[in-house]
Amino acid sequence: MIKPPKLLLSVVVLGLSFGQFAANADDSKPLKLAFLTNNASDFWTIARAGCETAQKEVPNISVDFRIPSDGTAAEQTRIFDDLLVKGTNGIALSPVDPANQTAMIDRGADKALVVTQDSDAPKSKRSFYVGTDNVAAGRQAGELVKKAIPNGGKIMLFVGKRDAQNAKERIQGLEETLKGSNVSVIDVRTDDTDRVRAKQNVSDTLVKYPDVACLVGLWSYNGPAIIGAVKDAGKVGKVKIVTFDEENDTLQAVKDGVDEATVVQNPYEFGRQAVTLMAKKLRGEDINIPENKAFIVPTRAITKDNVDEFWANLKKLRGH
Repeated sequence: MIKPPKLLLSVVVLGLSFGQFAANADDSKPLKLAFLTNNASDFWTIARAGCETAQKEVPNISVDFRIPSDGTAAEQTRIFDDLLVKGTNGIALSPVDPANQTAMIDRGADKALVVTQDSDAPKSKRSFYVGTDNVAAGRQAGELVKKAIPNGGKIMLFVGKRDAQNAKERIQGLEETLKGSNVSVIDVRTDDTDRVRAKQNVSDTLVKYPDVACLVGLWSYNGPAIIGAVKDAGKVGKVKIVTFDEENDTLQAVKDGVDEATVVQNPYEFGRQAVTLMAKKLRGEDINIPENKAFIVPTRAITKDNVDEFWANLKKLRGH
């Protein structure tokens, strides 16, 4: 397994009062922790590996890794409440609908340590966030789009849920980067994490906008959906593709030159850091929470030049 990067901790220290769920500053008390995803994408397989590493590294903890089967806020809320009933000490979740789940998170924060990962809920009482700076990641994707279509043109964006914090921030960063350029965004198509619908959205776009120059997938499964639809339409090379994350079909498309580039996060560190930080905080350790309450895990652009190296390391994390 490749050696994970060190924790990215700020020197800023905030007051760390934990309420009724605080544990003693030693390792003797068992801690029940949970990591709650927002859908069933393969992206989370890597986060699970990070959670498993943390469980080995941190004494006397258990980690319940939970996946909402249908990717809805209702199902995620049901799992969240179930974890609270079971007396879980700390929950790290990627909220499906942050605005409408703020009350849920605030309610949970009265009973357990609640943190966010992957997608934030900054207006909630969550303790901190672990994951990508999604505005910066959106800017990175915007630069890749400009490189892919240097003469400019129309682009379409695809994502599961536009209201998810990570989606809003990626769109914001991308639009900031494209502002003043000769690249224009037609619209954003959503699919509610339905992969069949995700691909259909792309197919419909290719028919309705035959002059579209580039297609951008903002969530992990959007990459394979775009790639499949472009291949079916016989438009490989004619329509450029920029994606997020590292599903196998996406990486193969980057390797084959079908996908110009993909912006990858580091879900392994989402899992490892979220679990480790929760355990330390619950045990009364000073974890130096940054002023913005965000532990940022950097993104990276994967292109044909570095995809082989990245994919080899990824397979190690996946246990292949």
